[in-house]
Amino acid sequence: MAVQTATTFAEAFMTTVDRRAEDVALRTKDDEVTITWGQWRDRSAAIAAGLQQLGLEHGQCVGILLGNRPEFHLVDIGVLIAGGTPFSIYQTSSPEQLQYLVSDADARILITEPMFLPLVQGAREELPNLEHVVVVDPEGELPDGCLSLADLEERGAGADFDLQAALDAIEPEDILTLIYTSGTTGPPKGVQLSHRNLLAAVDAIEAMVQFDDDSRVISWLPSAHIAERAAHHYLPIRYGIQVTSCPDPKQVVSYLPAVQPTWFFAVPRVWEKLKAGLEAMLAAQPEEKQQAMKAAIEASTQKVRLEQAGEPVPDELAAAVAKADEQAFAGIRQMLGFSSIKAVNVGAAPTPVEVIEFFHAIGVPVAEIWGMSETCGAGAANRPGRIKIGTVGEPAPGFEIKLAEDGEVLVRADAVMTGYRNLPDKTAETIDVDGWLHTGDIGEFDEDGYLKIVDRKKELIINAAGKNMSPSFIEATLKSSSPLIGQACVIGDARSYNTALIVLDADFAPMWAQQQGIEDASLESLARDDRARAAVQEAVDAANAKLSRVEQIKKFTIVEGDWLPGGDELTPTMKLKRKPIGAKYDDAISAMYA
Repeated sequence: MAVQTATTFAEAFMTTVDRRAEDVALRTKDDEVTITWGQWRDRSAAIAAGLQQLGLEHGQCVGILLGNRPEFHLVDIGVLIAGGTPFSIYQTSSPEQLQYLVSDADARILITEPMFLPLVQGAREELPNLEHVVVVDPEGELPDGCLSLADLEERGAGADFDLQAALDAIEPEDILTLIYTSGTTGPPKGVQLSHRNLLAAVDAIEAMVQFDDDSRVISWLPSAHIAERAAHHYLPIRYGIQVTSCPDPKQVVSYLPAVQPTWFFAVPRVWEKLKAGLEAMLAAQPEEKQQAMKAAIEASTQKVRLEQAGEPVPDELAAAVAKADEQAFAGIRQMLGFSSIKAVNVGAAPTPVEVIEFFHAIGVPVAEIWGMSETCGAGAANRPGRIKIGTVGEPAPGFEIKLAEDGEVLVRADAVMTGYRNLPDKTAETIDVDGWLHTGDIGEFDEDGYLKIVDRKKELIINAAGKNMSPSFIEATLKSSSPLIGQACVIGDARSYNTALIVLDADFAPMWAQQQGIEDASLESLARDDRARAAVQEAVDAANAKLSRVEQIKKFTIVEGDWLPGGDELTPTMKLKRKPIGAKYDDAISAMYA
C-alpha cells in the first residue's frame, strides 16, 4: 500500500478520500447501508459545521455513546474536523460512570442513540455543563436540549464552513482521542492520545501486515476500547480499509464468512469458543469421518510443533498435512471466514498454547500480540510468517522495549501517550524522565528476542511460602480444560494453597445439561448440581496435570449465575476485577480455606 506522509488524521482522511472517493468505506452486513469515502467526507464536514454552530471549540471533548454502526465513524471524524476531541463511552456504563467520564472530559456535547437516551438523560441531571445531546435516528419527540443527527447535518450543510481552514488548524500534537482505562484498580484514567501517537501506532501495524487496497475489517469491539479504535477506525482511515459494522458482538462469528476479513482480532475467549464449536461439529460427524479428521488435526499439530521447535518436517508428514489441507482444512477456513486472512490475532489476556496450536493446525495462523491503551494498543507482535507460539512476539517497528530489574516491561515509542488527563502525578509515575513507559506488566525475553508476558505486576500471587505465580496463566489453563468453564478467578495470595471461583459458560452449559438429561439448565441451578460439579472437577484435574504442584487448584467453588462485561466482576473489556471479586465472594473464599 502507498506510503502515507500525513501528520494528522484529518490530513490522512482527506488523502484517502482523494484516492478512494467512489469506493465503499463503511457498510453493514449484506450492504443494507453503504457509504463511500466521498460521502463520508461530505457528511462528516456537515457534522463538523453543525458542531461548530453548537459552540464546539478547538480542543474541546465530545462524548460518543453509540453501538457499532456506520454513524460512529461519521460523527467521530466530524468532531475531529471541527477541531474537537472525540472519546467513546462503554455501553455498559452506569449513570455514575457516565457522569464521571463526561465531567472529567468536560464535554459540553454528547452524541448517542435512542437505546441509551434514558441513561444519558438520567446522568444529565448531575452534568450542568452538558449543553447538547445529539441523537442518531431518534424515535419520537426528543427531550429539551436534544437534537437529531439529521438536524445537525442539515444545519451544517447550510452553514458557511471552510473545510480546508478547519483541517489546517489541526496539529500533530493535538489530542486525537481519550481512552478511559477500564478501572480495575480505581476510577478510570483518561489516556490522552495525540495524532502523532496514533499515526505511529497504525504505521507500525501496517509495516508488519502490509494491507492491500481491497482489505476489510469488521468493527465489533466497543469503540471505547483502544483495539477497536486503532484497528477498525484509525487504521482504515489512514490506509483505505473497508469497515463492516457488526452491532451485536455476539454475532461476530457469523459475520466472518460474509465479510472474509483481511485482519481479525479477538480476545482469547472468542478463540476458545470457536475451537469448542468446531470440536462439537466434529463430534456430530459419523465415526469414520471423526477419526479421519482427528488424525489429520493430530498430524498437522505435530507439523506445527516441529516447525516451532525449528526441527525438520518429514516429507511423509508434510505430504499428509498438505492433502488434509486441500481436502478438509481449506473448506473449514472458507466456512469460518478466514480464506482471505493476512493476519489474525489474539490479545488482552493469556491464550492457552493448545488453542493457538489448534488453529495453526487448520491453517489459521492465530498470533498473540501485546499492547495497552497507553501505547495506542501497539507494542509487540508476532508478525505473519514469523509467529512464535507462547510469546507476544517482537517489538513492533518504532518501539523500544526493555525489562526493569524486577522484570517490568518498559516501552519507549512515538506511540506512547502524552499523559493521563487531569492527573499529572499519575503521568509522572508512569512515564519516567527518559521517556520510558512503566507498563505494570511483568515479562521476559527469549533467546530470539521474543517477549513473553507473565502477568500484571500487581496481580501476581505470592503464596505463604513466597512462591510467585501468575493467576492469569492458571486461569487460562482452567478455561482451556473444558468448554463448561466460562470464567475462573484464582485466589492464593499469602495463602498456603490456591483455590478458584468458577463460572459456568452461559452458552455451553445449557447444551451440556440437555445432553445429560438435566431439566433445569439455568446457571444458578447447575452451580448446585452434583453432575456439573463432577464435570468441573474433571476439568480442574485435567488443568492441574498441566500445572506445577504449587500452581494447582486444591478447592473450587462454582459461582451461581454469570459474570457479565461491565458488571461487578468484569470490566467492559472482560478483565477480572480482582479486588471487588474478593470482597463480593469473601464468604465463599473463606469457606475454601476453613
